[in-house]
Amino acid sequence: MASLPADTLAPMIAADVARGVCRLLVRHDVMAIAEMPLEGGRRADLMGIDAAGRLVIVEIKVSRADLLGDGKWTDYLDHCDRFYWAVPDGFDTRPLDGPAFLPERTGVIVADRYDAAVLREPATHALAAATRKRCTLALARRAARRMMAAIDPDGIAREAGL
Repeated sequence: MASLPADTLAPMIAADVARGVCRLLVRHDVMAIAEMPLEGGRRADLMGIDAAGRLVIVEIKVSRADLLGDGKWTDYLDHCDRFYWAVPDGFDTRPLDGPAFLPERTGVIVADRYDAAVLREPATHALAAATRKRCTLALARRAARRMMAAIDPDGIAREAGL
């Protein structure tokens, strides 16, 4: 009997879930970046924008303790139209269906290293125009800075005074 590839036996980490979720987002024409700083000192695991300018935040949880201990997730709602939790394939969400962790405002994505599926769509809450502009500009500028750093890391560091 053939053994399973080593990567299928390794425990899922946030980067694995992010990879699968990003593949799903691209199929839905949502372009996202990881580790997006937000006003107020928070950081979204993934933040993306669709062709209509709607903003999406995905918060990744790979352990039950991580999910249950997250009291800050509501802060992300001020920066997006739609909010999802993303969990690894096999994560038991049944006991979490209550309003404390998976309220109607949040969607659920289940992912592995290679793909993802939406288990539940979130409710959409449109951002105010001024908030949308501020968040969209922050996302665009962060993405552009990362692209520039990939092209010329020394130049970005020098200009930023790093």
